[in-house]
Amino acid sequence: MDEDLMDILCCPLDKHELELDVDERDDEEILTGTLTCTECGEVYPIEDGIPNMLPPDMREEAPA
Repeated sequence: MDEDLMDILCCPLDKHELELDVDERDDEEILTGTLTCTECGEVYPIEDGIPNMLPPDMREEAPA
């Protein structure tokens, strides 16, 4: 995920801003981390450079 996406991404539930927490970065691309809504506190994961912006009840859990 390119950090410039933060300018256009918002929480899909309440449309508020998201706070970025980077776990792993490769040059300019964010590979893993989380996006957290500043209003409702919902957390959206970033995995393999792709932010999962689906609401929590629509996400599929990966098998362990």
